[in-house]
Amino acid sequence: MTNVKWKQDLEYMSYVGNLLQEPAVQKLSEYEQHHATTRLDHCIDVSYTSYRIAKKLHLNARATARAGLLHDLFYYDWRTTKFDRGTHAWIHPRIALKNAEKITDLSPLEKDIIIKHMWGATICPPKYPEGFVVTAVDKYSATSEYSGHLAEKIEANVKQRLSFAKVSK
Repeated sequence: MTNVKWKQDLEYMSYVGNLLQEPAVQKLSEYEQHHATTRLDHCIDVSYTSYRIAKKLHLNARATARAGLLHDLFYYDWRTTKFDRGTHAWIHPRIALKNAEKITDLSPLEKDIIIKHMWGATICPPKYPEGFVVTAVDKYSATSEYSGHLAEKIEANVKQRLSFAKVSK
């Protein structure tokens, strides 16, 4: 993540600063997310962007920032780990919620945001507007992260084909 404005935002940091210092949250830096970033950077991006939108919409910015940060608080590679009782889209919000509850008290709003952030891939929509914000930002962030990775792969493929075409002439 190249945008570090969040570090200078005192209000935002008052909401999530203590959570960012938690070893459980810092551990997210060890996991790749969407091929282009770490899970920690993804969570910070979702958290800070959602927080800013919540403020503009006069929603609960604190709950949005905190739940946005904790929405992917799980420690496995979802591409290789499979579960007997549900898909990654259904399981990981529940794991994230359990992990989040180990490090902080959560409001019902924060719990709902975390559990329902995969709406679209799951059938239960968020109960609160803040949940729709985090869900939308998460989808946008994931798409942006993966699109950047995909563009790099396409560019490398095109360069390889062009260099092969030059050699073949």
